[in-house]
Amino acid sequence: MTCKHVDSAELRVPTPAQSVYREDCTQCFDSIDDPTGLNVCLYCFNGGCCSDRNHAKIHHDSSRHPMVLNIKRKRKRTKREEPPQKISKLAILAETEDDRYDTTTEVRCYECGMENVDKSSGKLSAVVDGVLRANTFAKRAEVQAWEQEITACEHTLCLEQGPARQIESQSLGHCSMCDLKGNLWLCLQCGNLGCGRQQYGGVGGNSHGLKHTELTNHAVAVKLGSLTPDGTADIYCYTCNEERTDPELAAHLGHWGINIAEREKTEKSLTEMQIEQNLKWEFSMTTEDGKELKPMFGEGFTGLKNLGNSCYLASILQCLFSMPAFAARYFHPQEPPPAVPNPAEDLETQLRKVADGLLSGRYSYPDSDVIASEDSPYIPHQKGLAPAMLKHLIGRGHEEFSTMRQQDAFELFLHLLKLVTRSQHTSPAHDPVKAFRFVMEQRLQCISCNRVRYRTDEQDNISIPVPVRRKLRVINSDETDEKPKDEFEPVTLKECLDTFTGAEEVELTCPGCNSKAGFTKRSLFKTFPDVLAVNARRFELVNWVPTKLDVPVVVDDEPFHLDSYMSSGQQDGEELLPEDADTSAATQFQPNAVAVEQLEAMGFPRVRCEKALHATGNGDAETAMNWLFSHMEDPDIDTPLDLGGSNSTGTSTSVDAESVEMMAAMGIGAPQARKALKETGGDVSRAVDWVFNHPDDQGEMEDETAQADAQVQGISGEKTMAGNSDLPAKFRLQSIVCHKGASIHAGHYVAFIRKLIPDEGSQSWVLYNDEKVVKAVDVEEMKKFAYVYFFGRA
Repeated sequence: MTCKHVDSAELRVPTPAQSVYREDCTQCFDSIDDPTGLNVCLYCFNGGCCSDRNHAKIHHDSSRHPMVLNIKRKRKRTKREEPPQKISKLAILAETEDDRYDTTTEVRCYECGMENVDKSSGKLSAVVDGVLRANTFAKRAEVQAWEQEITACEHTLCLEQGPARQIESQSLGHCSMCDLKGNLWLCLQCGNLGCGRQQYGGVGGNSHGLKHTELTNHAVAVKLGSLTPDGTADIYCYTCNEERTDPELAAHLGHWGINIAEREKTEKSLTEMQIEQNLKWEFSMTTEDGKELKPMFGEGFTGLKNLGNSCYLASILQCLFSMPAFAARYFHPQEPPPAVPNPAEDLETQLRKVADGLLSGRYSYPDSDVIASEDSPYIPHQKGLAPAMLKHLIGRGHEEFSTMRQQDAFELFLHLLKLVTRSQHTSPAHDPVKAFRFVMEQRLQCISCNRVRYRTDEQDNISIPVPVRRKLRVINSDETDEKPKDEFEPVTLKECLDTFTGAEEVELTCPGCNSKAGFTKRSLFKTFPDVLAVNARRFELVNWVPTKLDVPVVVDDEPFHLDSYMSSGQQDGEELLPEDADTSAATQFQPNAVAVEQLEAMGFPRVRCEKALHATGNGDAETAMNWLFSHMEDPDIDTPLDLGGSNSTGTSTSVDAESVEMMAAMGIGAPQARKALKETGGDVSRAVDWVFNHPDDQGEMEDETAQADAQVQGISGEKTMAGNSDLPAKFRLQSIVCHKGASIHAGHYVAFIRKLIPDEGSQSWVLYNDEKVVKAVDVEEMKKFAYVYFFGRA
């Protein structure tokens, strides 16, 4: 009997632009490696499991697509005598899937009730072959895992060199402006040799290469120590501020008498240094006596694969789904998945998928493809789950998170909270981000007339400055030329909070008495959240580049009180500033002109510069820049400065109908217009730019806007305040995200989470390092240098 659907008009070979989900189910993490395999729909190429959950059958029932390709894959087993060697860029081999797996396929038809349909009949041969050859999300991630997308630019392609000359070998020995002999960069335009920037890979440097560029406007330089005889090297364009390639590198070096075929690579490339930095966390997977930490398995102990510089995402996801609010919202193992036509493109489905993967324990077991010998102490770790579909949705339309480059974990946290809040939450489901929300109250008092103004701002995190106190360094006569690493005095969390909530003076003209003496400003908590997210700012400017400082912050495991940081509100006898002077007060603020010029030179828009200077006391550019880095995801970051009134919340959900109509006349749909106007504070010009910069964003429908309004309204219709003001406000550290590396955009992120250990009956710290999950041993040291802290209300 032949299946009647083999010649169906809807059967087509997948195009290069189509996604083929042939590795794991789009609604759970069951995969082709499971005994029952994965059913790939031959009509829309959705991947569905066919085990007990049978999401493939659910897809058929809703789509009426009858034919599927069942794919089963079994790993060819490998034997391990010792712990694995560290991966290096040079050790990556061109291993094919056939080298690693035994794969079997079978065509099935739901409507005809047939299995093992002849794959050579009708259109099946071409369609099946197309499905098996198609790239998947995971495959694309593997290809890009250790490589950045480096291309040529106009400055390397159109390089104009000065008069040719022979650079003598002794002139290639040290920087032209100092005595440094390593990390040397040759200007390809004039042949000058300058040392690099110190932050790259932690290598010494005085930025004289950059100084040369500032003096001459010469853009392209090559790192001498990275040159290889086959023509590869680190090439940097200072104008683009990016790594680049130079197709004519050999000729450009020959112009200065340098024969690339005779060069020998003496220093690590930038990519190799980043890989090495990413892998240094492997050392923390052993105890002090060198034994590997024992892996953990079970519910809540599931790791996430690194998709290529995706540790920032894995760390944040582990922390979020360990919190009751996110677990309650997205972990529903007994409920059917959302009924949507394309599960892989639905945020709700993918968040539920990740929640199920991390919390159910269904996928938390040792890698069965690795066999340890009887005499080996090695215990295999998990394979880990690959959240490629969620990563795609989070990054879609975002300039940074859509790439394979390392990103700032805290910025990802803020971006994800925004996406979750804007998604649909149908009753009885609640927005889990509410657990993070609270209200800060700012108090301004005129130094001259003592009148005051209060304003409130709803927030979902705080970014606290970490005081920097360098230890005095004793210089020994036998020290090497290498610059010693700075050491810092430890500070307490209380000291950081005292600095964050402390009073400061700001330069403003009083709208009540017209005095220019200024104001004192202080911000305190008006309400407290269930979960307090804290970003510790440990950065300073080095050559106008933010560089991380290893300042230890002492945080106890025991609960602590925030009662002393609660605002008491307007006091008896305090006279308020006149409300009708709001606008004039904002315009009378005169930002520090020198600081504005410096910030604009770094690429920050003027509106952001003024807002940052106002928020930080109108001081210097460095303090304002640190504030900007920690408030990049603020919804009103591009809203012109406004001192606001006492009822300001810092954001607005209303959209002017006339502005929407103006944008509609330009051919922009109403949903996109609404979203763009909300993102840009109602400015039509900037909203149009926002639309063109976010072409994949579908915008907001009217009911979403209404829902956003409804979320801040009580039953009575009055606005409700986020968080609660109940005392005592006692908090305890629940999880941390740690970063190792000189820059937040490089290095490696891991998470430490306080968990109840089933066999012990008590809570302990657990380390989540990508797919590896182990009981932690060095938490006290890690807590001192965490990048993001999550405190739960005790």
